[in-house]
Amino acid sequence: MSKKWVPLLVIGGIALLIVLFVVMRRNSLITASETVDNKWAQVENQLQRRAELIPNLVSTVKGAAAHEKEIIDSVTTARAKLAGAKGPEEAGKANAELTSALGRLMVVVENYPQIKANENFRALQDELAGTENRIATERMRYNDAVKDYNASVKRFPNSLFGFSGREYFQADAGAKNAPQVKFD
Repeated sequence: MSKKWVPLLVIGGIALLIVLFVVMRRNSLITASETVDNKWAQVENQLQRRAELIPNLVSTVKGAAAHEKEIIDSVTTARAKLAGAKGPEEAGKANAELTSALGRLMVVVENYPQIKANENFRALQDELAGTENRIATERMRYNDAVKDYNASVKRFPNSLFGFSGREYFQADAGAKNAPQVKFD
């Protein structure tokens, strides 16, 4: 091999390494983006599970507390908003409204011991509590994935690819206040 080919081979090798590096970095960003999408889908999955449990809970309560129609309607309306939410911000607001409505429903339950004693109601309430824990866990996992993704997108050389950061799932401002339980 003559000496004139050596510089071309070195330049070609360096160019190939640069191309491979760029492809690998871009692919890692795509993987991180898909991980964030997957984590959000898990949040939505748990929100859907919750939305499916609520009609059963509401039906159980309706039978014993028919005159508490306003509270039951607020739970149903909030559930519908959550089911139709698009994106973390809208889902966060709808979730806060549903949590508030469920809190009022639980106060109704406290006023009607025959509902609390109902085995089906207790089973549904346990399922709902478990679902709330699952939702909290999936929100945490989503936010962790967003944190990793956003950090990766902001780091050099990834910042050159034009990927934008993702939005964290944030609690509603009113969620910091403890709910008031009143027995009138």
